[in-house]
Amino acid sequence: MRVLKWFFLVVDFSFILYFSATAIGIIPIEYAYSDYTNPILVSWNWSFLPLDIVISLTGLSSIYLHRKGRAEWKSIALLSLVLTFCSGLMAISFWAIRLEFDAVWWIPNLVLLLYPLFFIPKFMKVG
Repeated sequence: MRVLKWFFLVVDFSFILYFSATAIGIIPIEYAYSDYTNPILVSWNWSFLPLDIVISLTGLSSIYLHRKGRAEWKSIALLSLVLTFCSGLMAISFWAIRLEFDAVWWIPNLVLLLYPLFFIPKFMKVG
């Protein structure tokens, strides 16, 4: 859990910070995704809010439950990892379909897609 905890903290607080910054409009336009002001893409971006907040809540909850010595932390952590993978997959799929390859958006979303794959197998072991 030591390494996973840091991934959860970084990812979970990053989601919260990202949507807070987006809500108050402080992301510089040069770092925004393409068509940043297009209402359809704004809606697409905000459609991730419920998923990403659930990811943050489950990740942070699993850290709390682990500290308290509660076995439920494993199920909550697995849920957070699977949802994180899905969030990254959805974003990467979208940008790939649009044939837009901007490292500013691809790298963080590839991290969301790939890092859970290193931890999920550990939670899937029976025994």
